[in-house]
Amino acid sequence: MATLVIAEKNDAARRIASILSQGSLKRSAISKVPVYSFERGGEEYSVVGLRGHILRLDYPKRFARWHADDISALVWAEPERNVAAHSIVGALEVLGQKCGKAILATDYDREGELIGVEALWIVLKKNPDIAVKRARFSAFTRYEVETAFSSLTEVDHALARAAEARQIIDLAWGAALTRFMSLTTGQYGRDFLSVGRVQSPTLALIADREKEIAAFVPKPYWEVIATLKKERDFTAKHERGSIWEKPEVDALMAQLAGAASGTVAALQVQEKKDYPPSPFNTTTFLAEASRLGLSATMAMSIAEKLYIDGYISYPRTDNTVYPPSINLDNVLKELQGSEFKAEAARLLKERRQYPSRGKVTATDHPPIYPVAAATKKKLKADTWQIYELVVRRFFATVAPDALARETRAVIDILGEKFEASGREILFKGWYEYYPYYSPREAFIPALSTGEKLPVAKMEAIENRTRPPNRYSQGNLIQEMERLGLGTKSTRHEIVQKLFERRYVEGNPLRATEGGIAVVNALETSAEHITQHEMTALLEEEMTRIAEGKKELDVVVTESQEILSKALVALESNKHQIRESVRGALAAQKRIGRCQSCGSDLVVRWSKRKKRFVGCSAYPKCKTTYPLPQNGLIVPMDDTCDHCKAPMIKLVMRGRSPRRLCINMECTDERKQQAIKASAARKASK
Repeated sequence: MATLVIAEKNDAARRIASILSQGSLKRSAISKVPVYSFERGGEEYSVVGLRGHILRLDYPKRFARWHADDISALVWAEPERNVAAHSIVGALEVLGQKCGKAILATDYDREGELIGVEALWIVLKKNPDIAVKRARFSAFTRYEVETAFSSLTEVDHALARAAEARQIIDLAWGAALTRFMSLTTGQYGRDFLSVGRVQSPTLALIADREKEIAAFVPKPYWEVIATLKKERDFTAKHERGSIWEKPEVDALMAQLAGAASGTVAALQVQEKKDYPPSPFNTTTFLAEASRLGLSATMAMSIAEKLYIDGYISYPRTDNTVYPPSINLDNVLKELQGSEFKAEAARLLKERRQYPSRGKVTATDHPPIYPVAAATKKKLKADTWQIYELVVRRFFATVAPDALARETRAVIDILGEKFEASGREILFKGWYEYYPYYSPREAFIPALSTGEKLPVAKMEAIENRTRPPNRYSQGNLIQEMERLGLGTKSTRHEIVQKLFERRYVEGNPLRATEGGIAVVNALETSAEHITQHEMTALLEEEMTRIAEGKKELDVVVTESQEILSKALVALESNKHQIRESVRGALAAQKRIGRCQSCGSDLVVRWSKRKKRFVGCSAYPKCKTTYPLPQNGLIVPMDDTCDHCKAPMIKLVMRGRSPRRLCINMECTDERKQQAIKASAARKASK
């Protein structure tokens, strides 16, 4: 009996076939779709890779043109599934008719299960009697794949229905709200205003933080610090900490004037363990990758490639606890074949009995960990960077605890209590294996109770309160997880979409004027669209579908009712939304002032879809400037020192932002470009 194996991508299909055939496979093609064939246990196997979803969920053609009177109908319209990959569907139909058994080998999560089930729908139409099984694995290693195919399970249709519910719900929310905002504000074509069930609460987090920062008023405070002498100078802070009133500080400093010495009134010295971090799940992995300067989308893309190439385990997981089935010593032995040979060998001798563990235990996939040795020469620089991060995190989770000596002293100076603390690392433990973490150390000399110490200096240091920090991509994804926004598989995609729609820029993330205006409009008219509670509730409902505790139709109907009420609220505030959003978007497009007529210079698009800077007074003023066609353009509110044309900042993925004068006739700008081009040529040699 012939067997059809369905993988999620062509690379995955090729790797599965190579493992199961032990390298003895034949490559052919059906309608240019690669098919990998081999014999195993007396059976013929054909392995084919999909291209993600081969069916696309969309509304009927009558909704293709955007009309304001269609928006409420979209909420209740029944979407259709249309073929998105005709050649792959054709290959599945041909292979399905020839085979007596089909095995799904797509990624084992909600999305992967639905992707596989969609392929099954195609196969079952041609061959309703075909037997269906599921192969579940978390790494493209020989052991994992062989084990999965020798212990096949059933397809998890409840898991697929949960993903299907998400598709239907997100299509309705995205289509209805995006069309409402775009039609209301007159933003069509490439400038449409995107709104979504998860996207909008996420944008609200960034926009609200931006508003907090803008409204923040720094408040002065003082700390009274004594510098004391022993082997080396060290400092102690007055027990009151931050003092908010200047007269109180002045009075305290007057009281302490002339202080010559202090006495150690109390002393506490203890040795304290510092436990290793928990194993990587998707969220903590993306947060750490963000600290290395990689965007969440880039980090996930690299991790997926490393997974398919058989170097790391499946990168989409909530789990932070290694299952007993993972032989930690075998992983360390495998890594002795890499650049980490010395560390792996040392850990085989000194590793902790039980690895560190986090709070989340899941049964679908283990935490992210290395499954095969890689060498630096074989991987690109950024790929190696991610691989090394995963390896070193694994090392940290099995390494011994670090040990530090912590000292806390209370010092009496003229009846006032000062506190000094110190921390000395006694044993590095896991610190040695995980250089991304910098342990805190602070000097304090050896002290004894009753010891007198000379006072070298007494000062009141003025500080000011600081506004809250902007989100980095990493800690935004962590906050999304905490609030129940999106899933491990979708959060990084949501962040990327915010960049693409020009709602946010930079890292740390800053909301643009357009992004803030969209959030303000939604918060004023239908606040729950921007609140995480509603989205988190729907996420919980989809989890219940996956667990078989709730039906898809019930959850979809509940979502439609919430969306319908939101549209009614938005419709009642249509005029206000139009004016506020249009004004903000116009300001966001403004590059500077036209030197010819004094009007605003704005970003425009040509009929050939090329962007440029043009005068808002066109056609009376025909002043234009070319723009780079790639990257994010950020107005600088500054002019060129040489020609006085507006300056812009060009932000491109993977490169440092550049300040540019928009006037290409500016001799100074040409000179700078020539210098940079020359430097780049020299660096590449």
